[in-house]
Amino acid sequence: QVQLVEFGGGLVQSGGSLRLSCTASGFIFSIYDMGWYRQAPGKQRELVASITSGGSTHYTDSVKGRFTISRDNARNTVVLQMNSLKAQDTAVYFCNANRRLFNINYSNWGQGTQVTVSS
Repeated sequence: QVQLVEFGGGLVQSGGSLRLSCTASGFIFSIYDMGWYRQAPGKQRELVASITSGGSTHYTDSVKGRFTISRDNARNTVVLQMNSLKAQDTAVYFCNANRRLFNINYSNWGQGTQVTVSS
């Protein structure tokens, strides 16, 4: 059974830091691209950061220089380190595992963790 479980959300003041982690099970973690998405109230879910199976990273412009994504294939874990948090970072953050095979995306989601940044 595929499972993604996020940890580390919470309430933090503007300028503070949080570390989100996502532990995966039920699939071969190392061959999947991993990502963190977020969804704020009334807005669409957006990609925050991603890391490929080969370790290449991508960040949305609004978090560049503040967030860092990393993965540990031995522990089936992906981490999002969030620094210099802003009120606009407030959202539910979701972990995603995706593998594209023969033009088909095989995607799994975690349940989400709330991040609230107070101004």
